[in-house]
Amino acid sequence: MAHYAQVALDVPLAEPLTYRVDDDAGCIGRCCVVPVGRRQAIGVCVECTTRAPPVASERIRPIGRWLDDIAPFESSWLEFVRFAGEYYQHPWGQAIAAALPPVLRSPPGPRWAGSLKRLRGAALASAAAAPRDPPPLNSDQQRAVDSVEAAGGFAPFLLHGVTGSGKTEVYFAAIASALRKDTEAQVLLLVPEIGLTPQLLSRLRERFATVSTACMHSGLPDAERSAAWLAAHEGRARIIVGTRLAVFASMPRLRLVIVDEEHDPSYKAGDGMRYSARDLAVKRAQVADAPLLLGSATPALESWSLAGRGRYCLLKLPRRATDAAQPTFELIDLRQHKPVNGLSEPLREAVGQTVARAEQALVFINRRGYAPVVACDACGWLSSCPKCAVFAAFHKSDGSLHCHHCGWRSRVPRSCPTCGNQALQAVGHGTQRLEEALAVALPKARIVRIDRDTTRRRGTAEAALASVHAGDADVLVGTQMIAKGHDFRAPERLFSTVLQVAGRAGRSGLQSRVLIQTRYPEHPLFDALRRLDYEGFARSELAHRRAAGMPPFVPQALLAAQARTMEAALEFLARARALASSQSARVRLYDPVPMPLARRAGVFRAQMLVEGPGRRPLQAFLRDWLAQLRRTEPPAGRVRWHVEVDPLEI
Repeated sequence: MAHYAQVALDVPLAEPLTYRVDDDAGCIGRCCVVPVGRRQAIGVCVECTTRAPPVASERIRPIGRWLDDIAPFESSWLEFVRFAGEYYQHPWGQAIAAALPPVLRSPPGPRWAGSLKRLRGAALASAAAAPRDPPPLNSDQQRAVDSVEAAGGFAPFLLHGVTGSGKTEVYFAAIASALRKDTEAQVLLLVPEIGLTPQLLSRLRERFATVSTACMHSGLPDAERSAAWLAAHEGRARIIVGTRLAVFASMPRLRLVIVDEEHDPSYKAGDGMRYSARDLAVKRAQVADAPLLLGSATPALESWSLAGRGRYCLLKLPRRATDAAQPTFELIDLRQHKPVNGLSEPLREAVGQTVARAEQALVFINRRGYAPVVACDACGWLSSCPKCAVFAAFHKSDGSLHCHHCGWRSRVPRSCPTCGNQALQAVGHGTQRLEEALAVALPKARIVRIDRDTTRRRGTAEAALASVHAGDADVLVGTQMIAKGHDFRAPERLFSTVLQVAGRAGRSGLQSRVLIQTRYPEHPLFDALRRLDYEGFARSELAHRRAAGMPPFVPQALLAAQARTMEAALEFLARARALASSQSARVRLYDPVPMPLARRAGVFRAQMLVEGPGRRPLQAFLRDWLAQLRRTEPPAGRVRWHVEVDPLEI
């Protein structure tokens, strides 16, 4: 009797390809090398059957070889990746391929066995010296840990803790409990950004000195990522810490999933399969029958809504773990206090007084560089990127213009390209300009700047933060990087960012102040911030969302197109909209429009928003519509397109 294997491959096909096998025993989950056209490729067997496919048997080629050096994947992992591909409208095979480590991206060569041996011999993160004793948990922390411990299987928890409330200690206690219950248990801990991973890994090494820990993120060299993946896949790594890609790690003994700063938009992938690692963590815990712990001081409104409906169990940490006082909020009205180089007089005085008391000040701004734009007062010329529809920022350190979207760089012109005026002005302010202004105002202060420009090299961010923690800096200037870990969503993101930044203050027990410069001090959002009232803010914002028919109450998807001209991109979307007219009675398709950033890296971009009455109807519509769209003849000129389910930005 003939046997056939369905193999998932990195090809843009909805279904796996069929190959002949000698025997179907134990095939599912095994890695293999198969012929695809004229090339060889690595795939994963996802199904075995004796049913003959609807093609002539002589046209079905055999499996090239099985990669028996790699243990088969668990059926639960295959189910999870299949769900991810289906939900985000991405081929199953490409979803699996994206989840594999670099060592499994291409067919093995003659040194395959030696490479695996070296990867398996790579040292895992663990400390040789013994777990200083953990600090005692307060009653709120203990209740949270007890709730997670009591879960007999899958149970989603939302841990809402004010900044400084000790959420990390709750994570560590829950991890310790999971490892005690099962001597082979594995734990997945997701963090939003690469910059947070070393800091958290260091704390884990101290607490779990005898437990092997693996780290997974895109900034690691291929060999390190492959070694970490193998250690997780083979159960040798008990704790896996990583950014969003780690949600796909193969972990056969997964017993607990934790998502730190679950509100962070970094959990949403911006290319390929545009998935949300936070949302997939829910499914990952479900298929593993493990508890899920989502933690944040400012939960995503989607998560808060689910907790309000009883879908998540809400755990609260309403006070700081050390009983330190929360910072006080003060608003500086920029209409009354005109800023100079980005600093108002009250803010300069406050920073100066803080440094004089030998305390530390943190200055946050959401722009890097020296100034957002260079301008000509004579004719109105503004520095812009020739490839994108955005301004090019001025970086004074090297006298250049940078595009923060595509990476384009150029020297600042000596005179205006339009009128020849040589008196060009830097308009606005970024981290570099604030650093310079503070250095002039406080010549004796030790100022450290942390942004993407100062932390490009590996280890520089950790070194800078270590100097701050050691007291070797008086003033820290930075972007969102300093707020973490130590459109219609604008209010939510502003509230979250400001509260996260404010949460860095006052942890040593000293009374602290948070000064906010704004031209809109009467906005209700600032009143909620003053009162540290996230619940009131979330209640109000969700009411607005419900009334306006926006997420999380209305599911959305976005069809985006890129082309050499805007006309071609819009024409493609119009054709796609016409294809959907016969099947979209319950689905709303908006008119195609240019994206907010309409041109990027020389490519024009347009989008079309799709809304459904529910997730299932929207998914069913997308599946049929996109299949039809893939079968249609492409328009003249090259148009690239993709779909994004649950978009964060529209």
